Amino acid sequence: MKIRRLFVIGALAAMLGSCAGEEKKKDADKADEKPVVEVQTVEAMDVDQEYVYTATTEADKVNNISSSMPLRIKSILVEEGQNVSAGQRVAVLDDVNAASYELQVSTAEASLKNVQADYNRALELFKIGGGTRQAVDQLQAQVVNARNNVANARRALANARENCVLTTPVSGVVTARNYDPGDMTGNLPILTIAQVQPVKIIINVSETEYSLIHTGMKADIKFDTYGDEGFTGVISKIMPTVDTNTRTFGVEITLPNPGNRVLPGMFARVTLNLGTARHVVVPDRAVVKQQGSGDQYIYVYNPSTSTVDFLKVELGQRLGASYEVISGIESGSQVVISGQNALANGKAVQLKK
Repeated sequence: MKIRRLFVIGALAAMLGSCAGEEKKKDADKADEKPVVEVQTVEAMDVDQEYVYTATTEADKVNNISSSMPLRIKSILVEEGQNVSAGQRVAVLDDVNAASYELQVSTAEASLKNVQADYNRALELFKIGGGTRQAVDQLQAQVVNARNNVANARRALANARENCVLTTPVSGVVTARNYDPGDMTGNLPILTIAQVQPVKIIINVSETEYSLIHTGMKADIKFDTYGDEGFTGVISKIMPTVDTNTRTFGVEITLPNPGNRVLPGMFARVTLNLGTARHVVVPDRAVVKQQGSGDQYIYVYNPSTSTVDFLKVELGQRLGASYEVISGIESGSQVVISGQNALANGKAVQLKK
């Protein structure tokens, strides 16, 4: 019985050893097996250098309609969002101050009349030897002062009358109304009028793009409000200084706005075509994004060694199902487009048949 047990144990040990050997052989065969990859030859081509910027639409000009003195508002003739024309009446204020300024004008004119009469009499007496030059000069100075007082009083009256009925100096849209009838005017403007024909959009461009931009260049613009409908603007101003915080330059784009369809505050996407550049274009399937770093890599196949190199690349624009490559690989390279999961730098591979 004892001999039989020993025989069974020996047989089991032999079987286990055989299985372990077979497993090791399989693992070795698997390690020696080359990953199968699919490659595609890529070439350099001329690529339009289109840059997309986002910005908020602004009014070309903004006018704040205010009173030069505190007055009670009688009525406001327009509503927020309403279109207005240059010269249109927009608010009427209390004219209580106008009467007092009219009285000041009357008083100043009467004073001028009296001083003028005294001056005339003094001048006639001096001519016949009955007065002095000093008296004439003193009265002449009083006449000048009296005339200035009349001019100031009339100016104040005109200003008071002008502030009773306020008009807009520009055509545009009412973007703010800060008071209601019966309120006293204060520090805020009564109304804000935005001139929206045209509108402007200010984008920020990098230092590398600055030299490629010039006034008169066309800009393609889209607004979320209007979906895929395109608008065309023109670069009208390039700021001469750089923002030290962002290292960018401000560029102003003027956009015609017939029908006032585009309003201040709308979100805009601006596309500028800054010429062409000859760069390699690769399928998006070839790009491997490294987790956590944001870096992009591409496996490139070496026909002479049947191995792959893991190369870091700088991508440019997305072109449909492809990417523009700014740097990292050369034209004519064979890039791996499938099977990357089993690869590592320098690993031997076999091509998919």
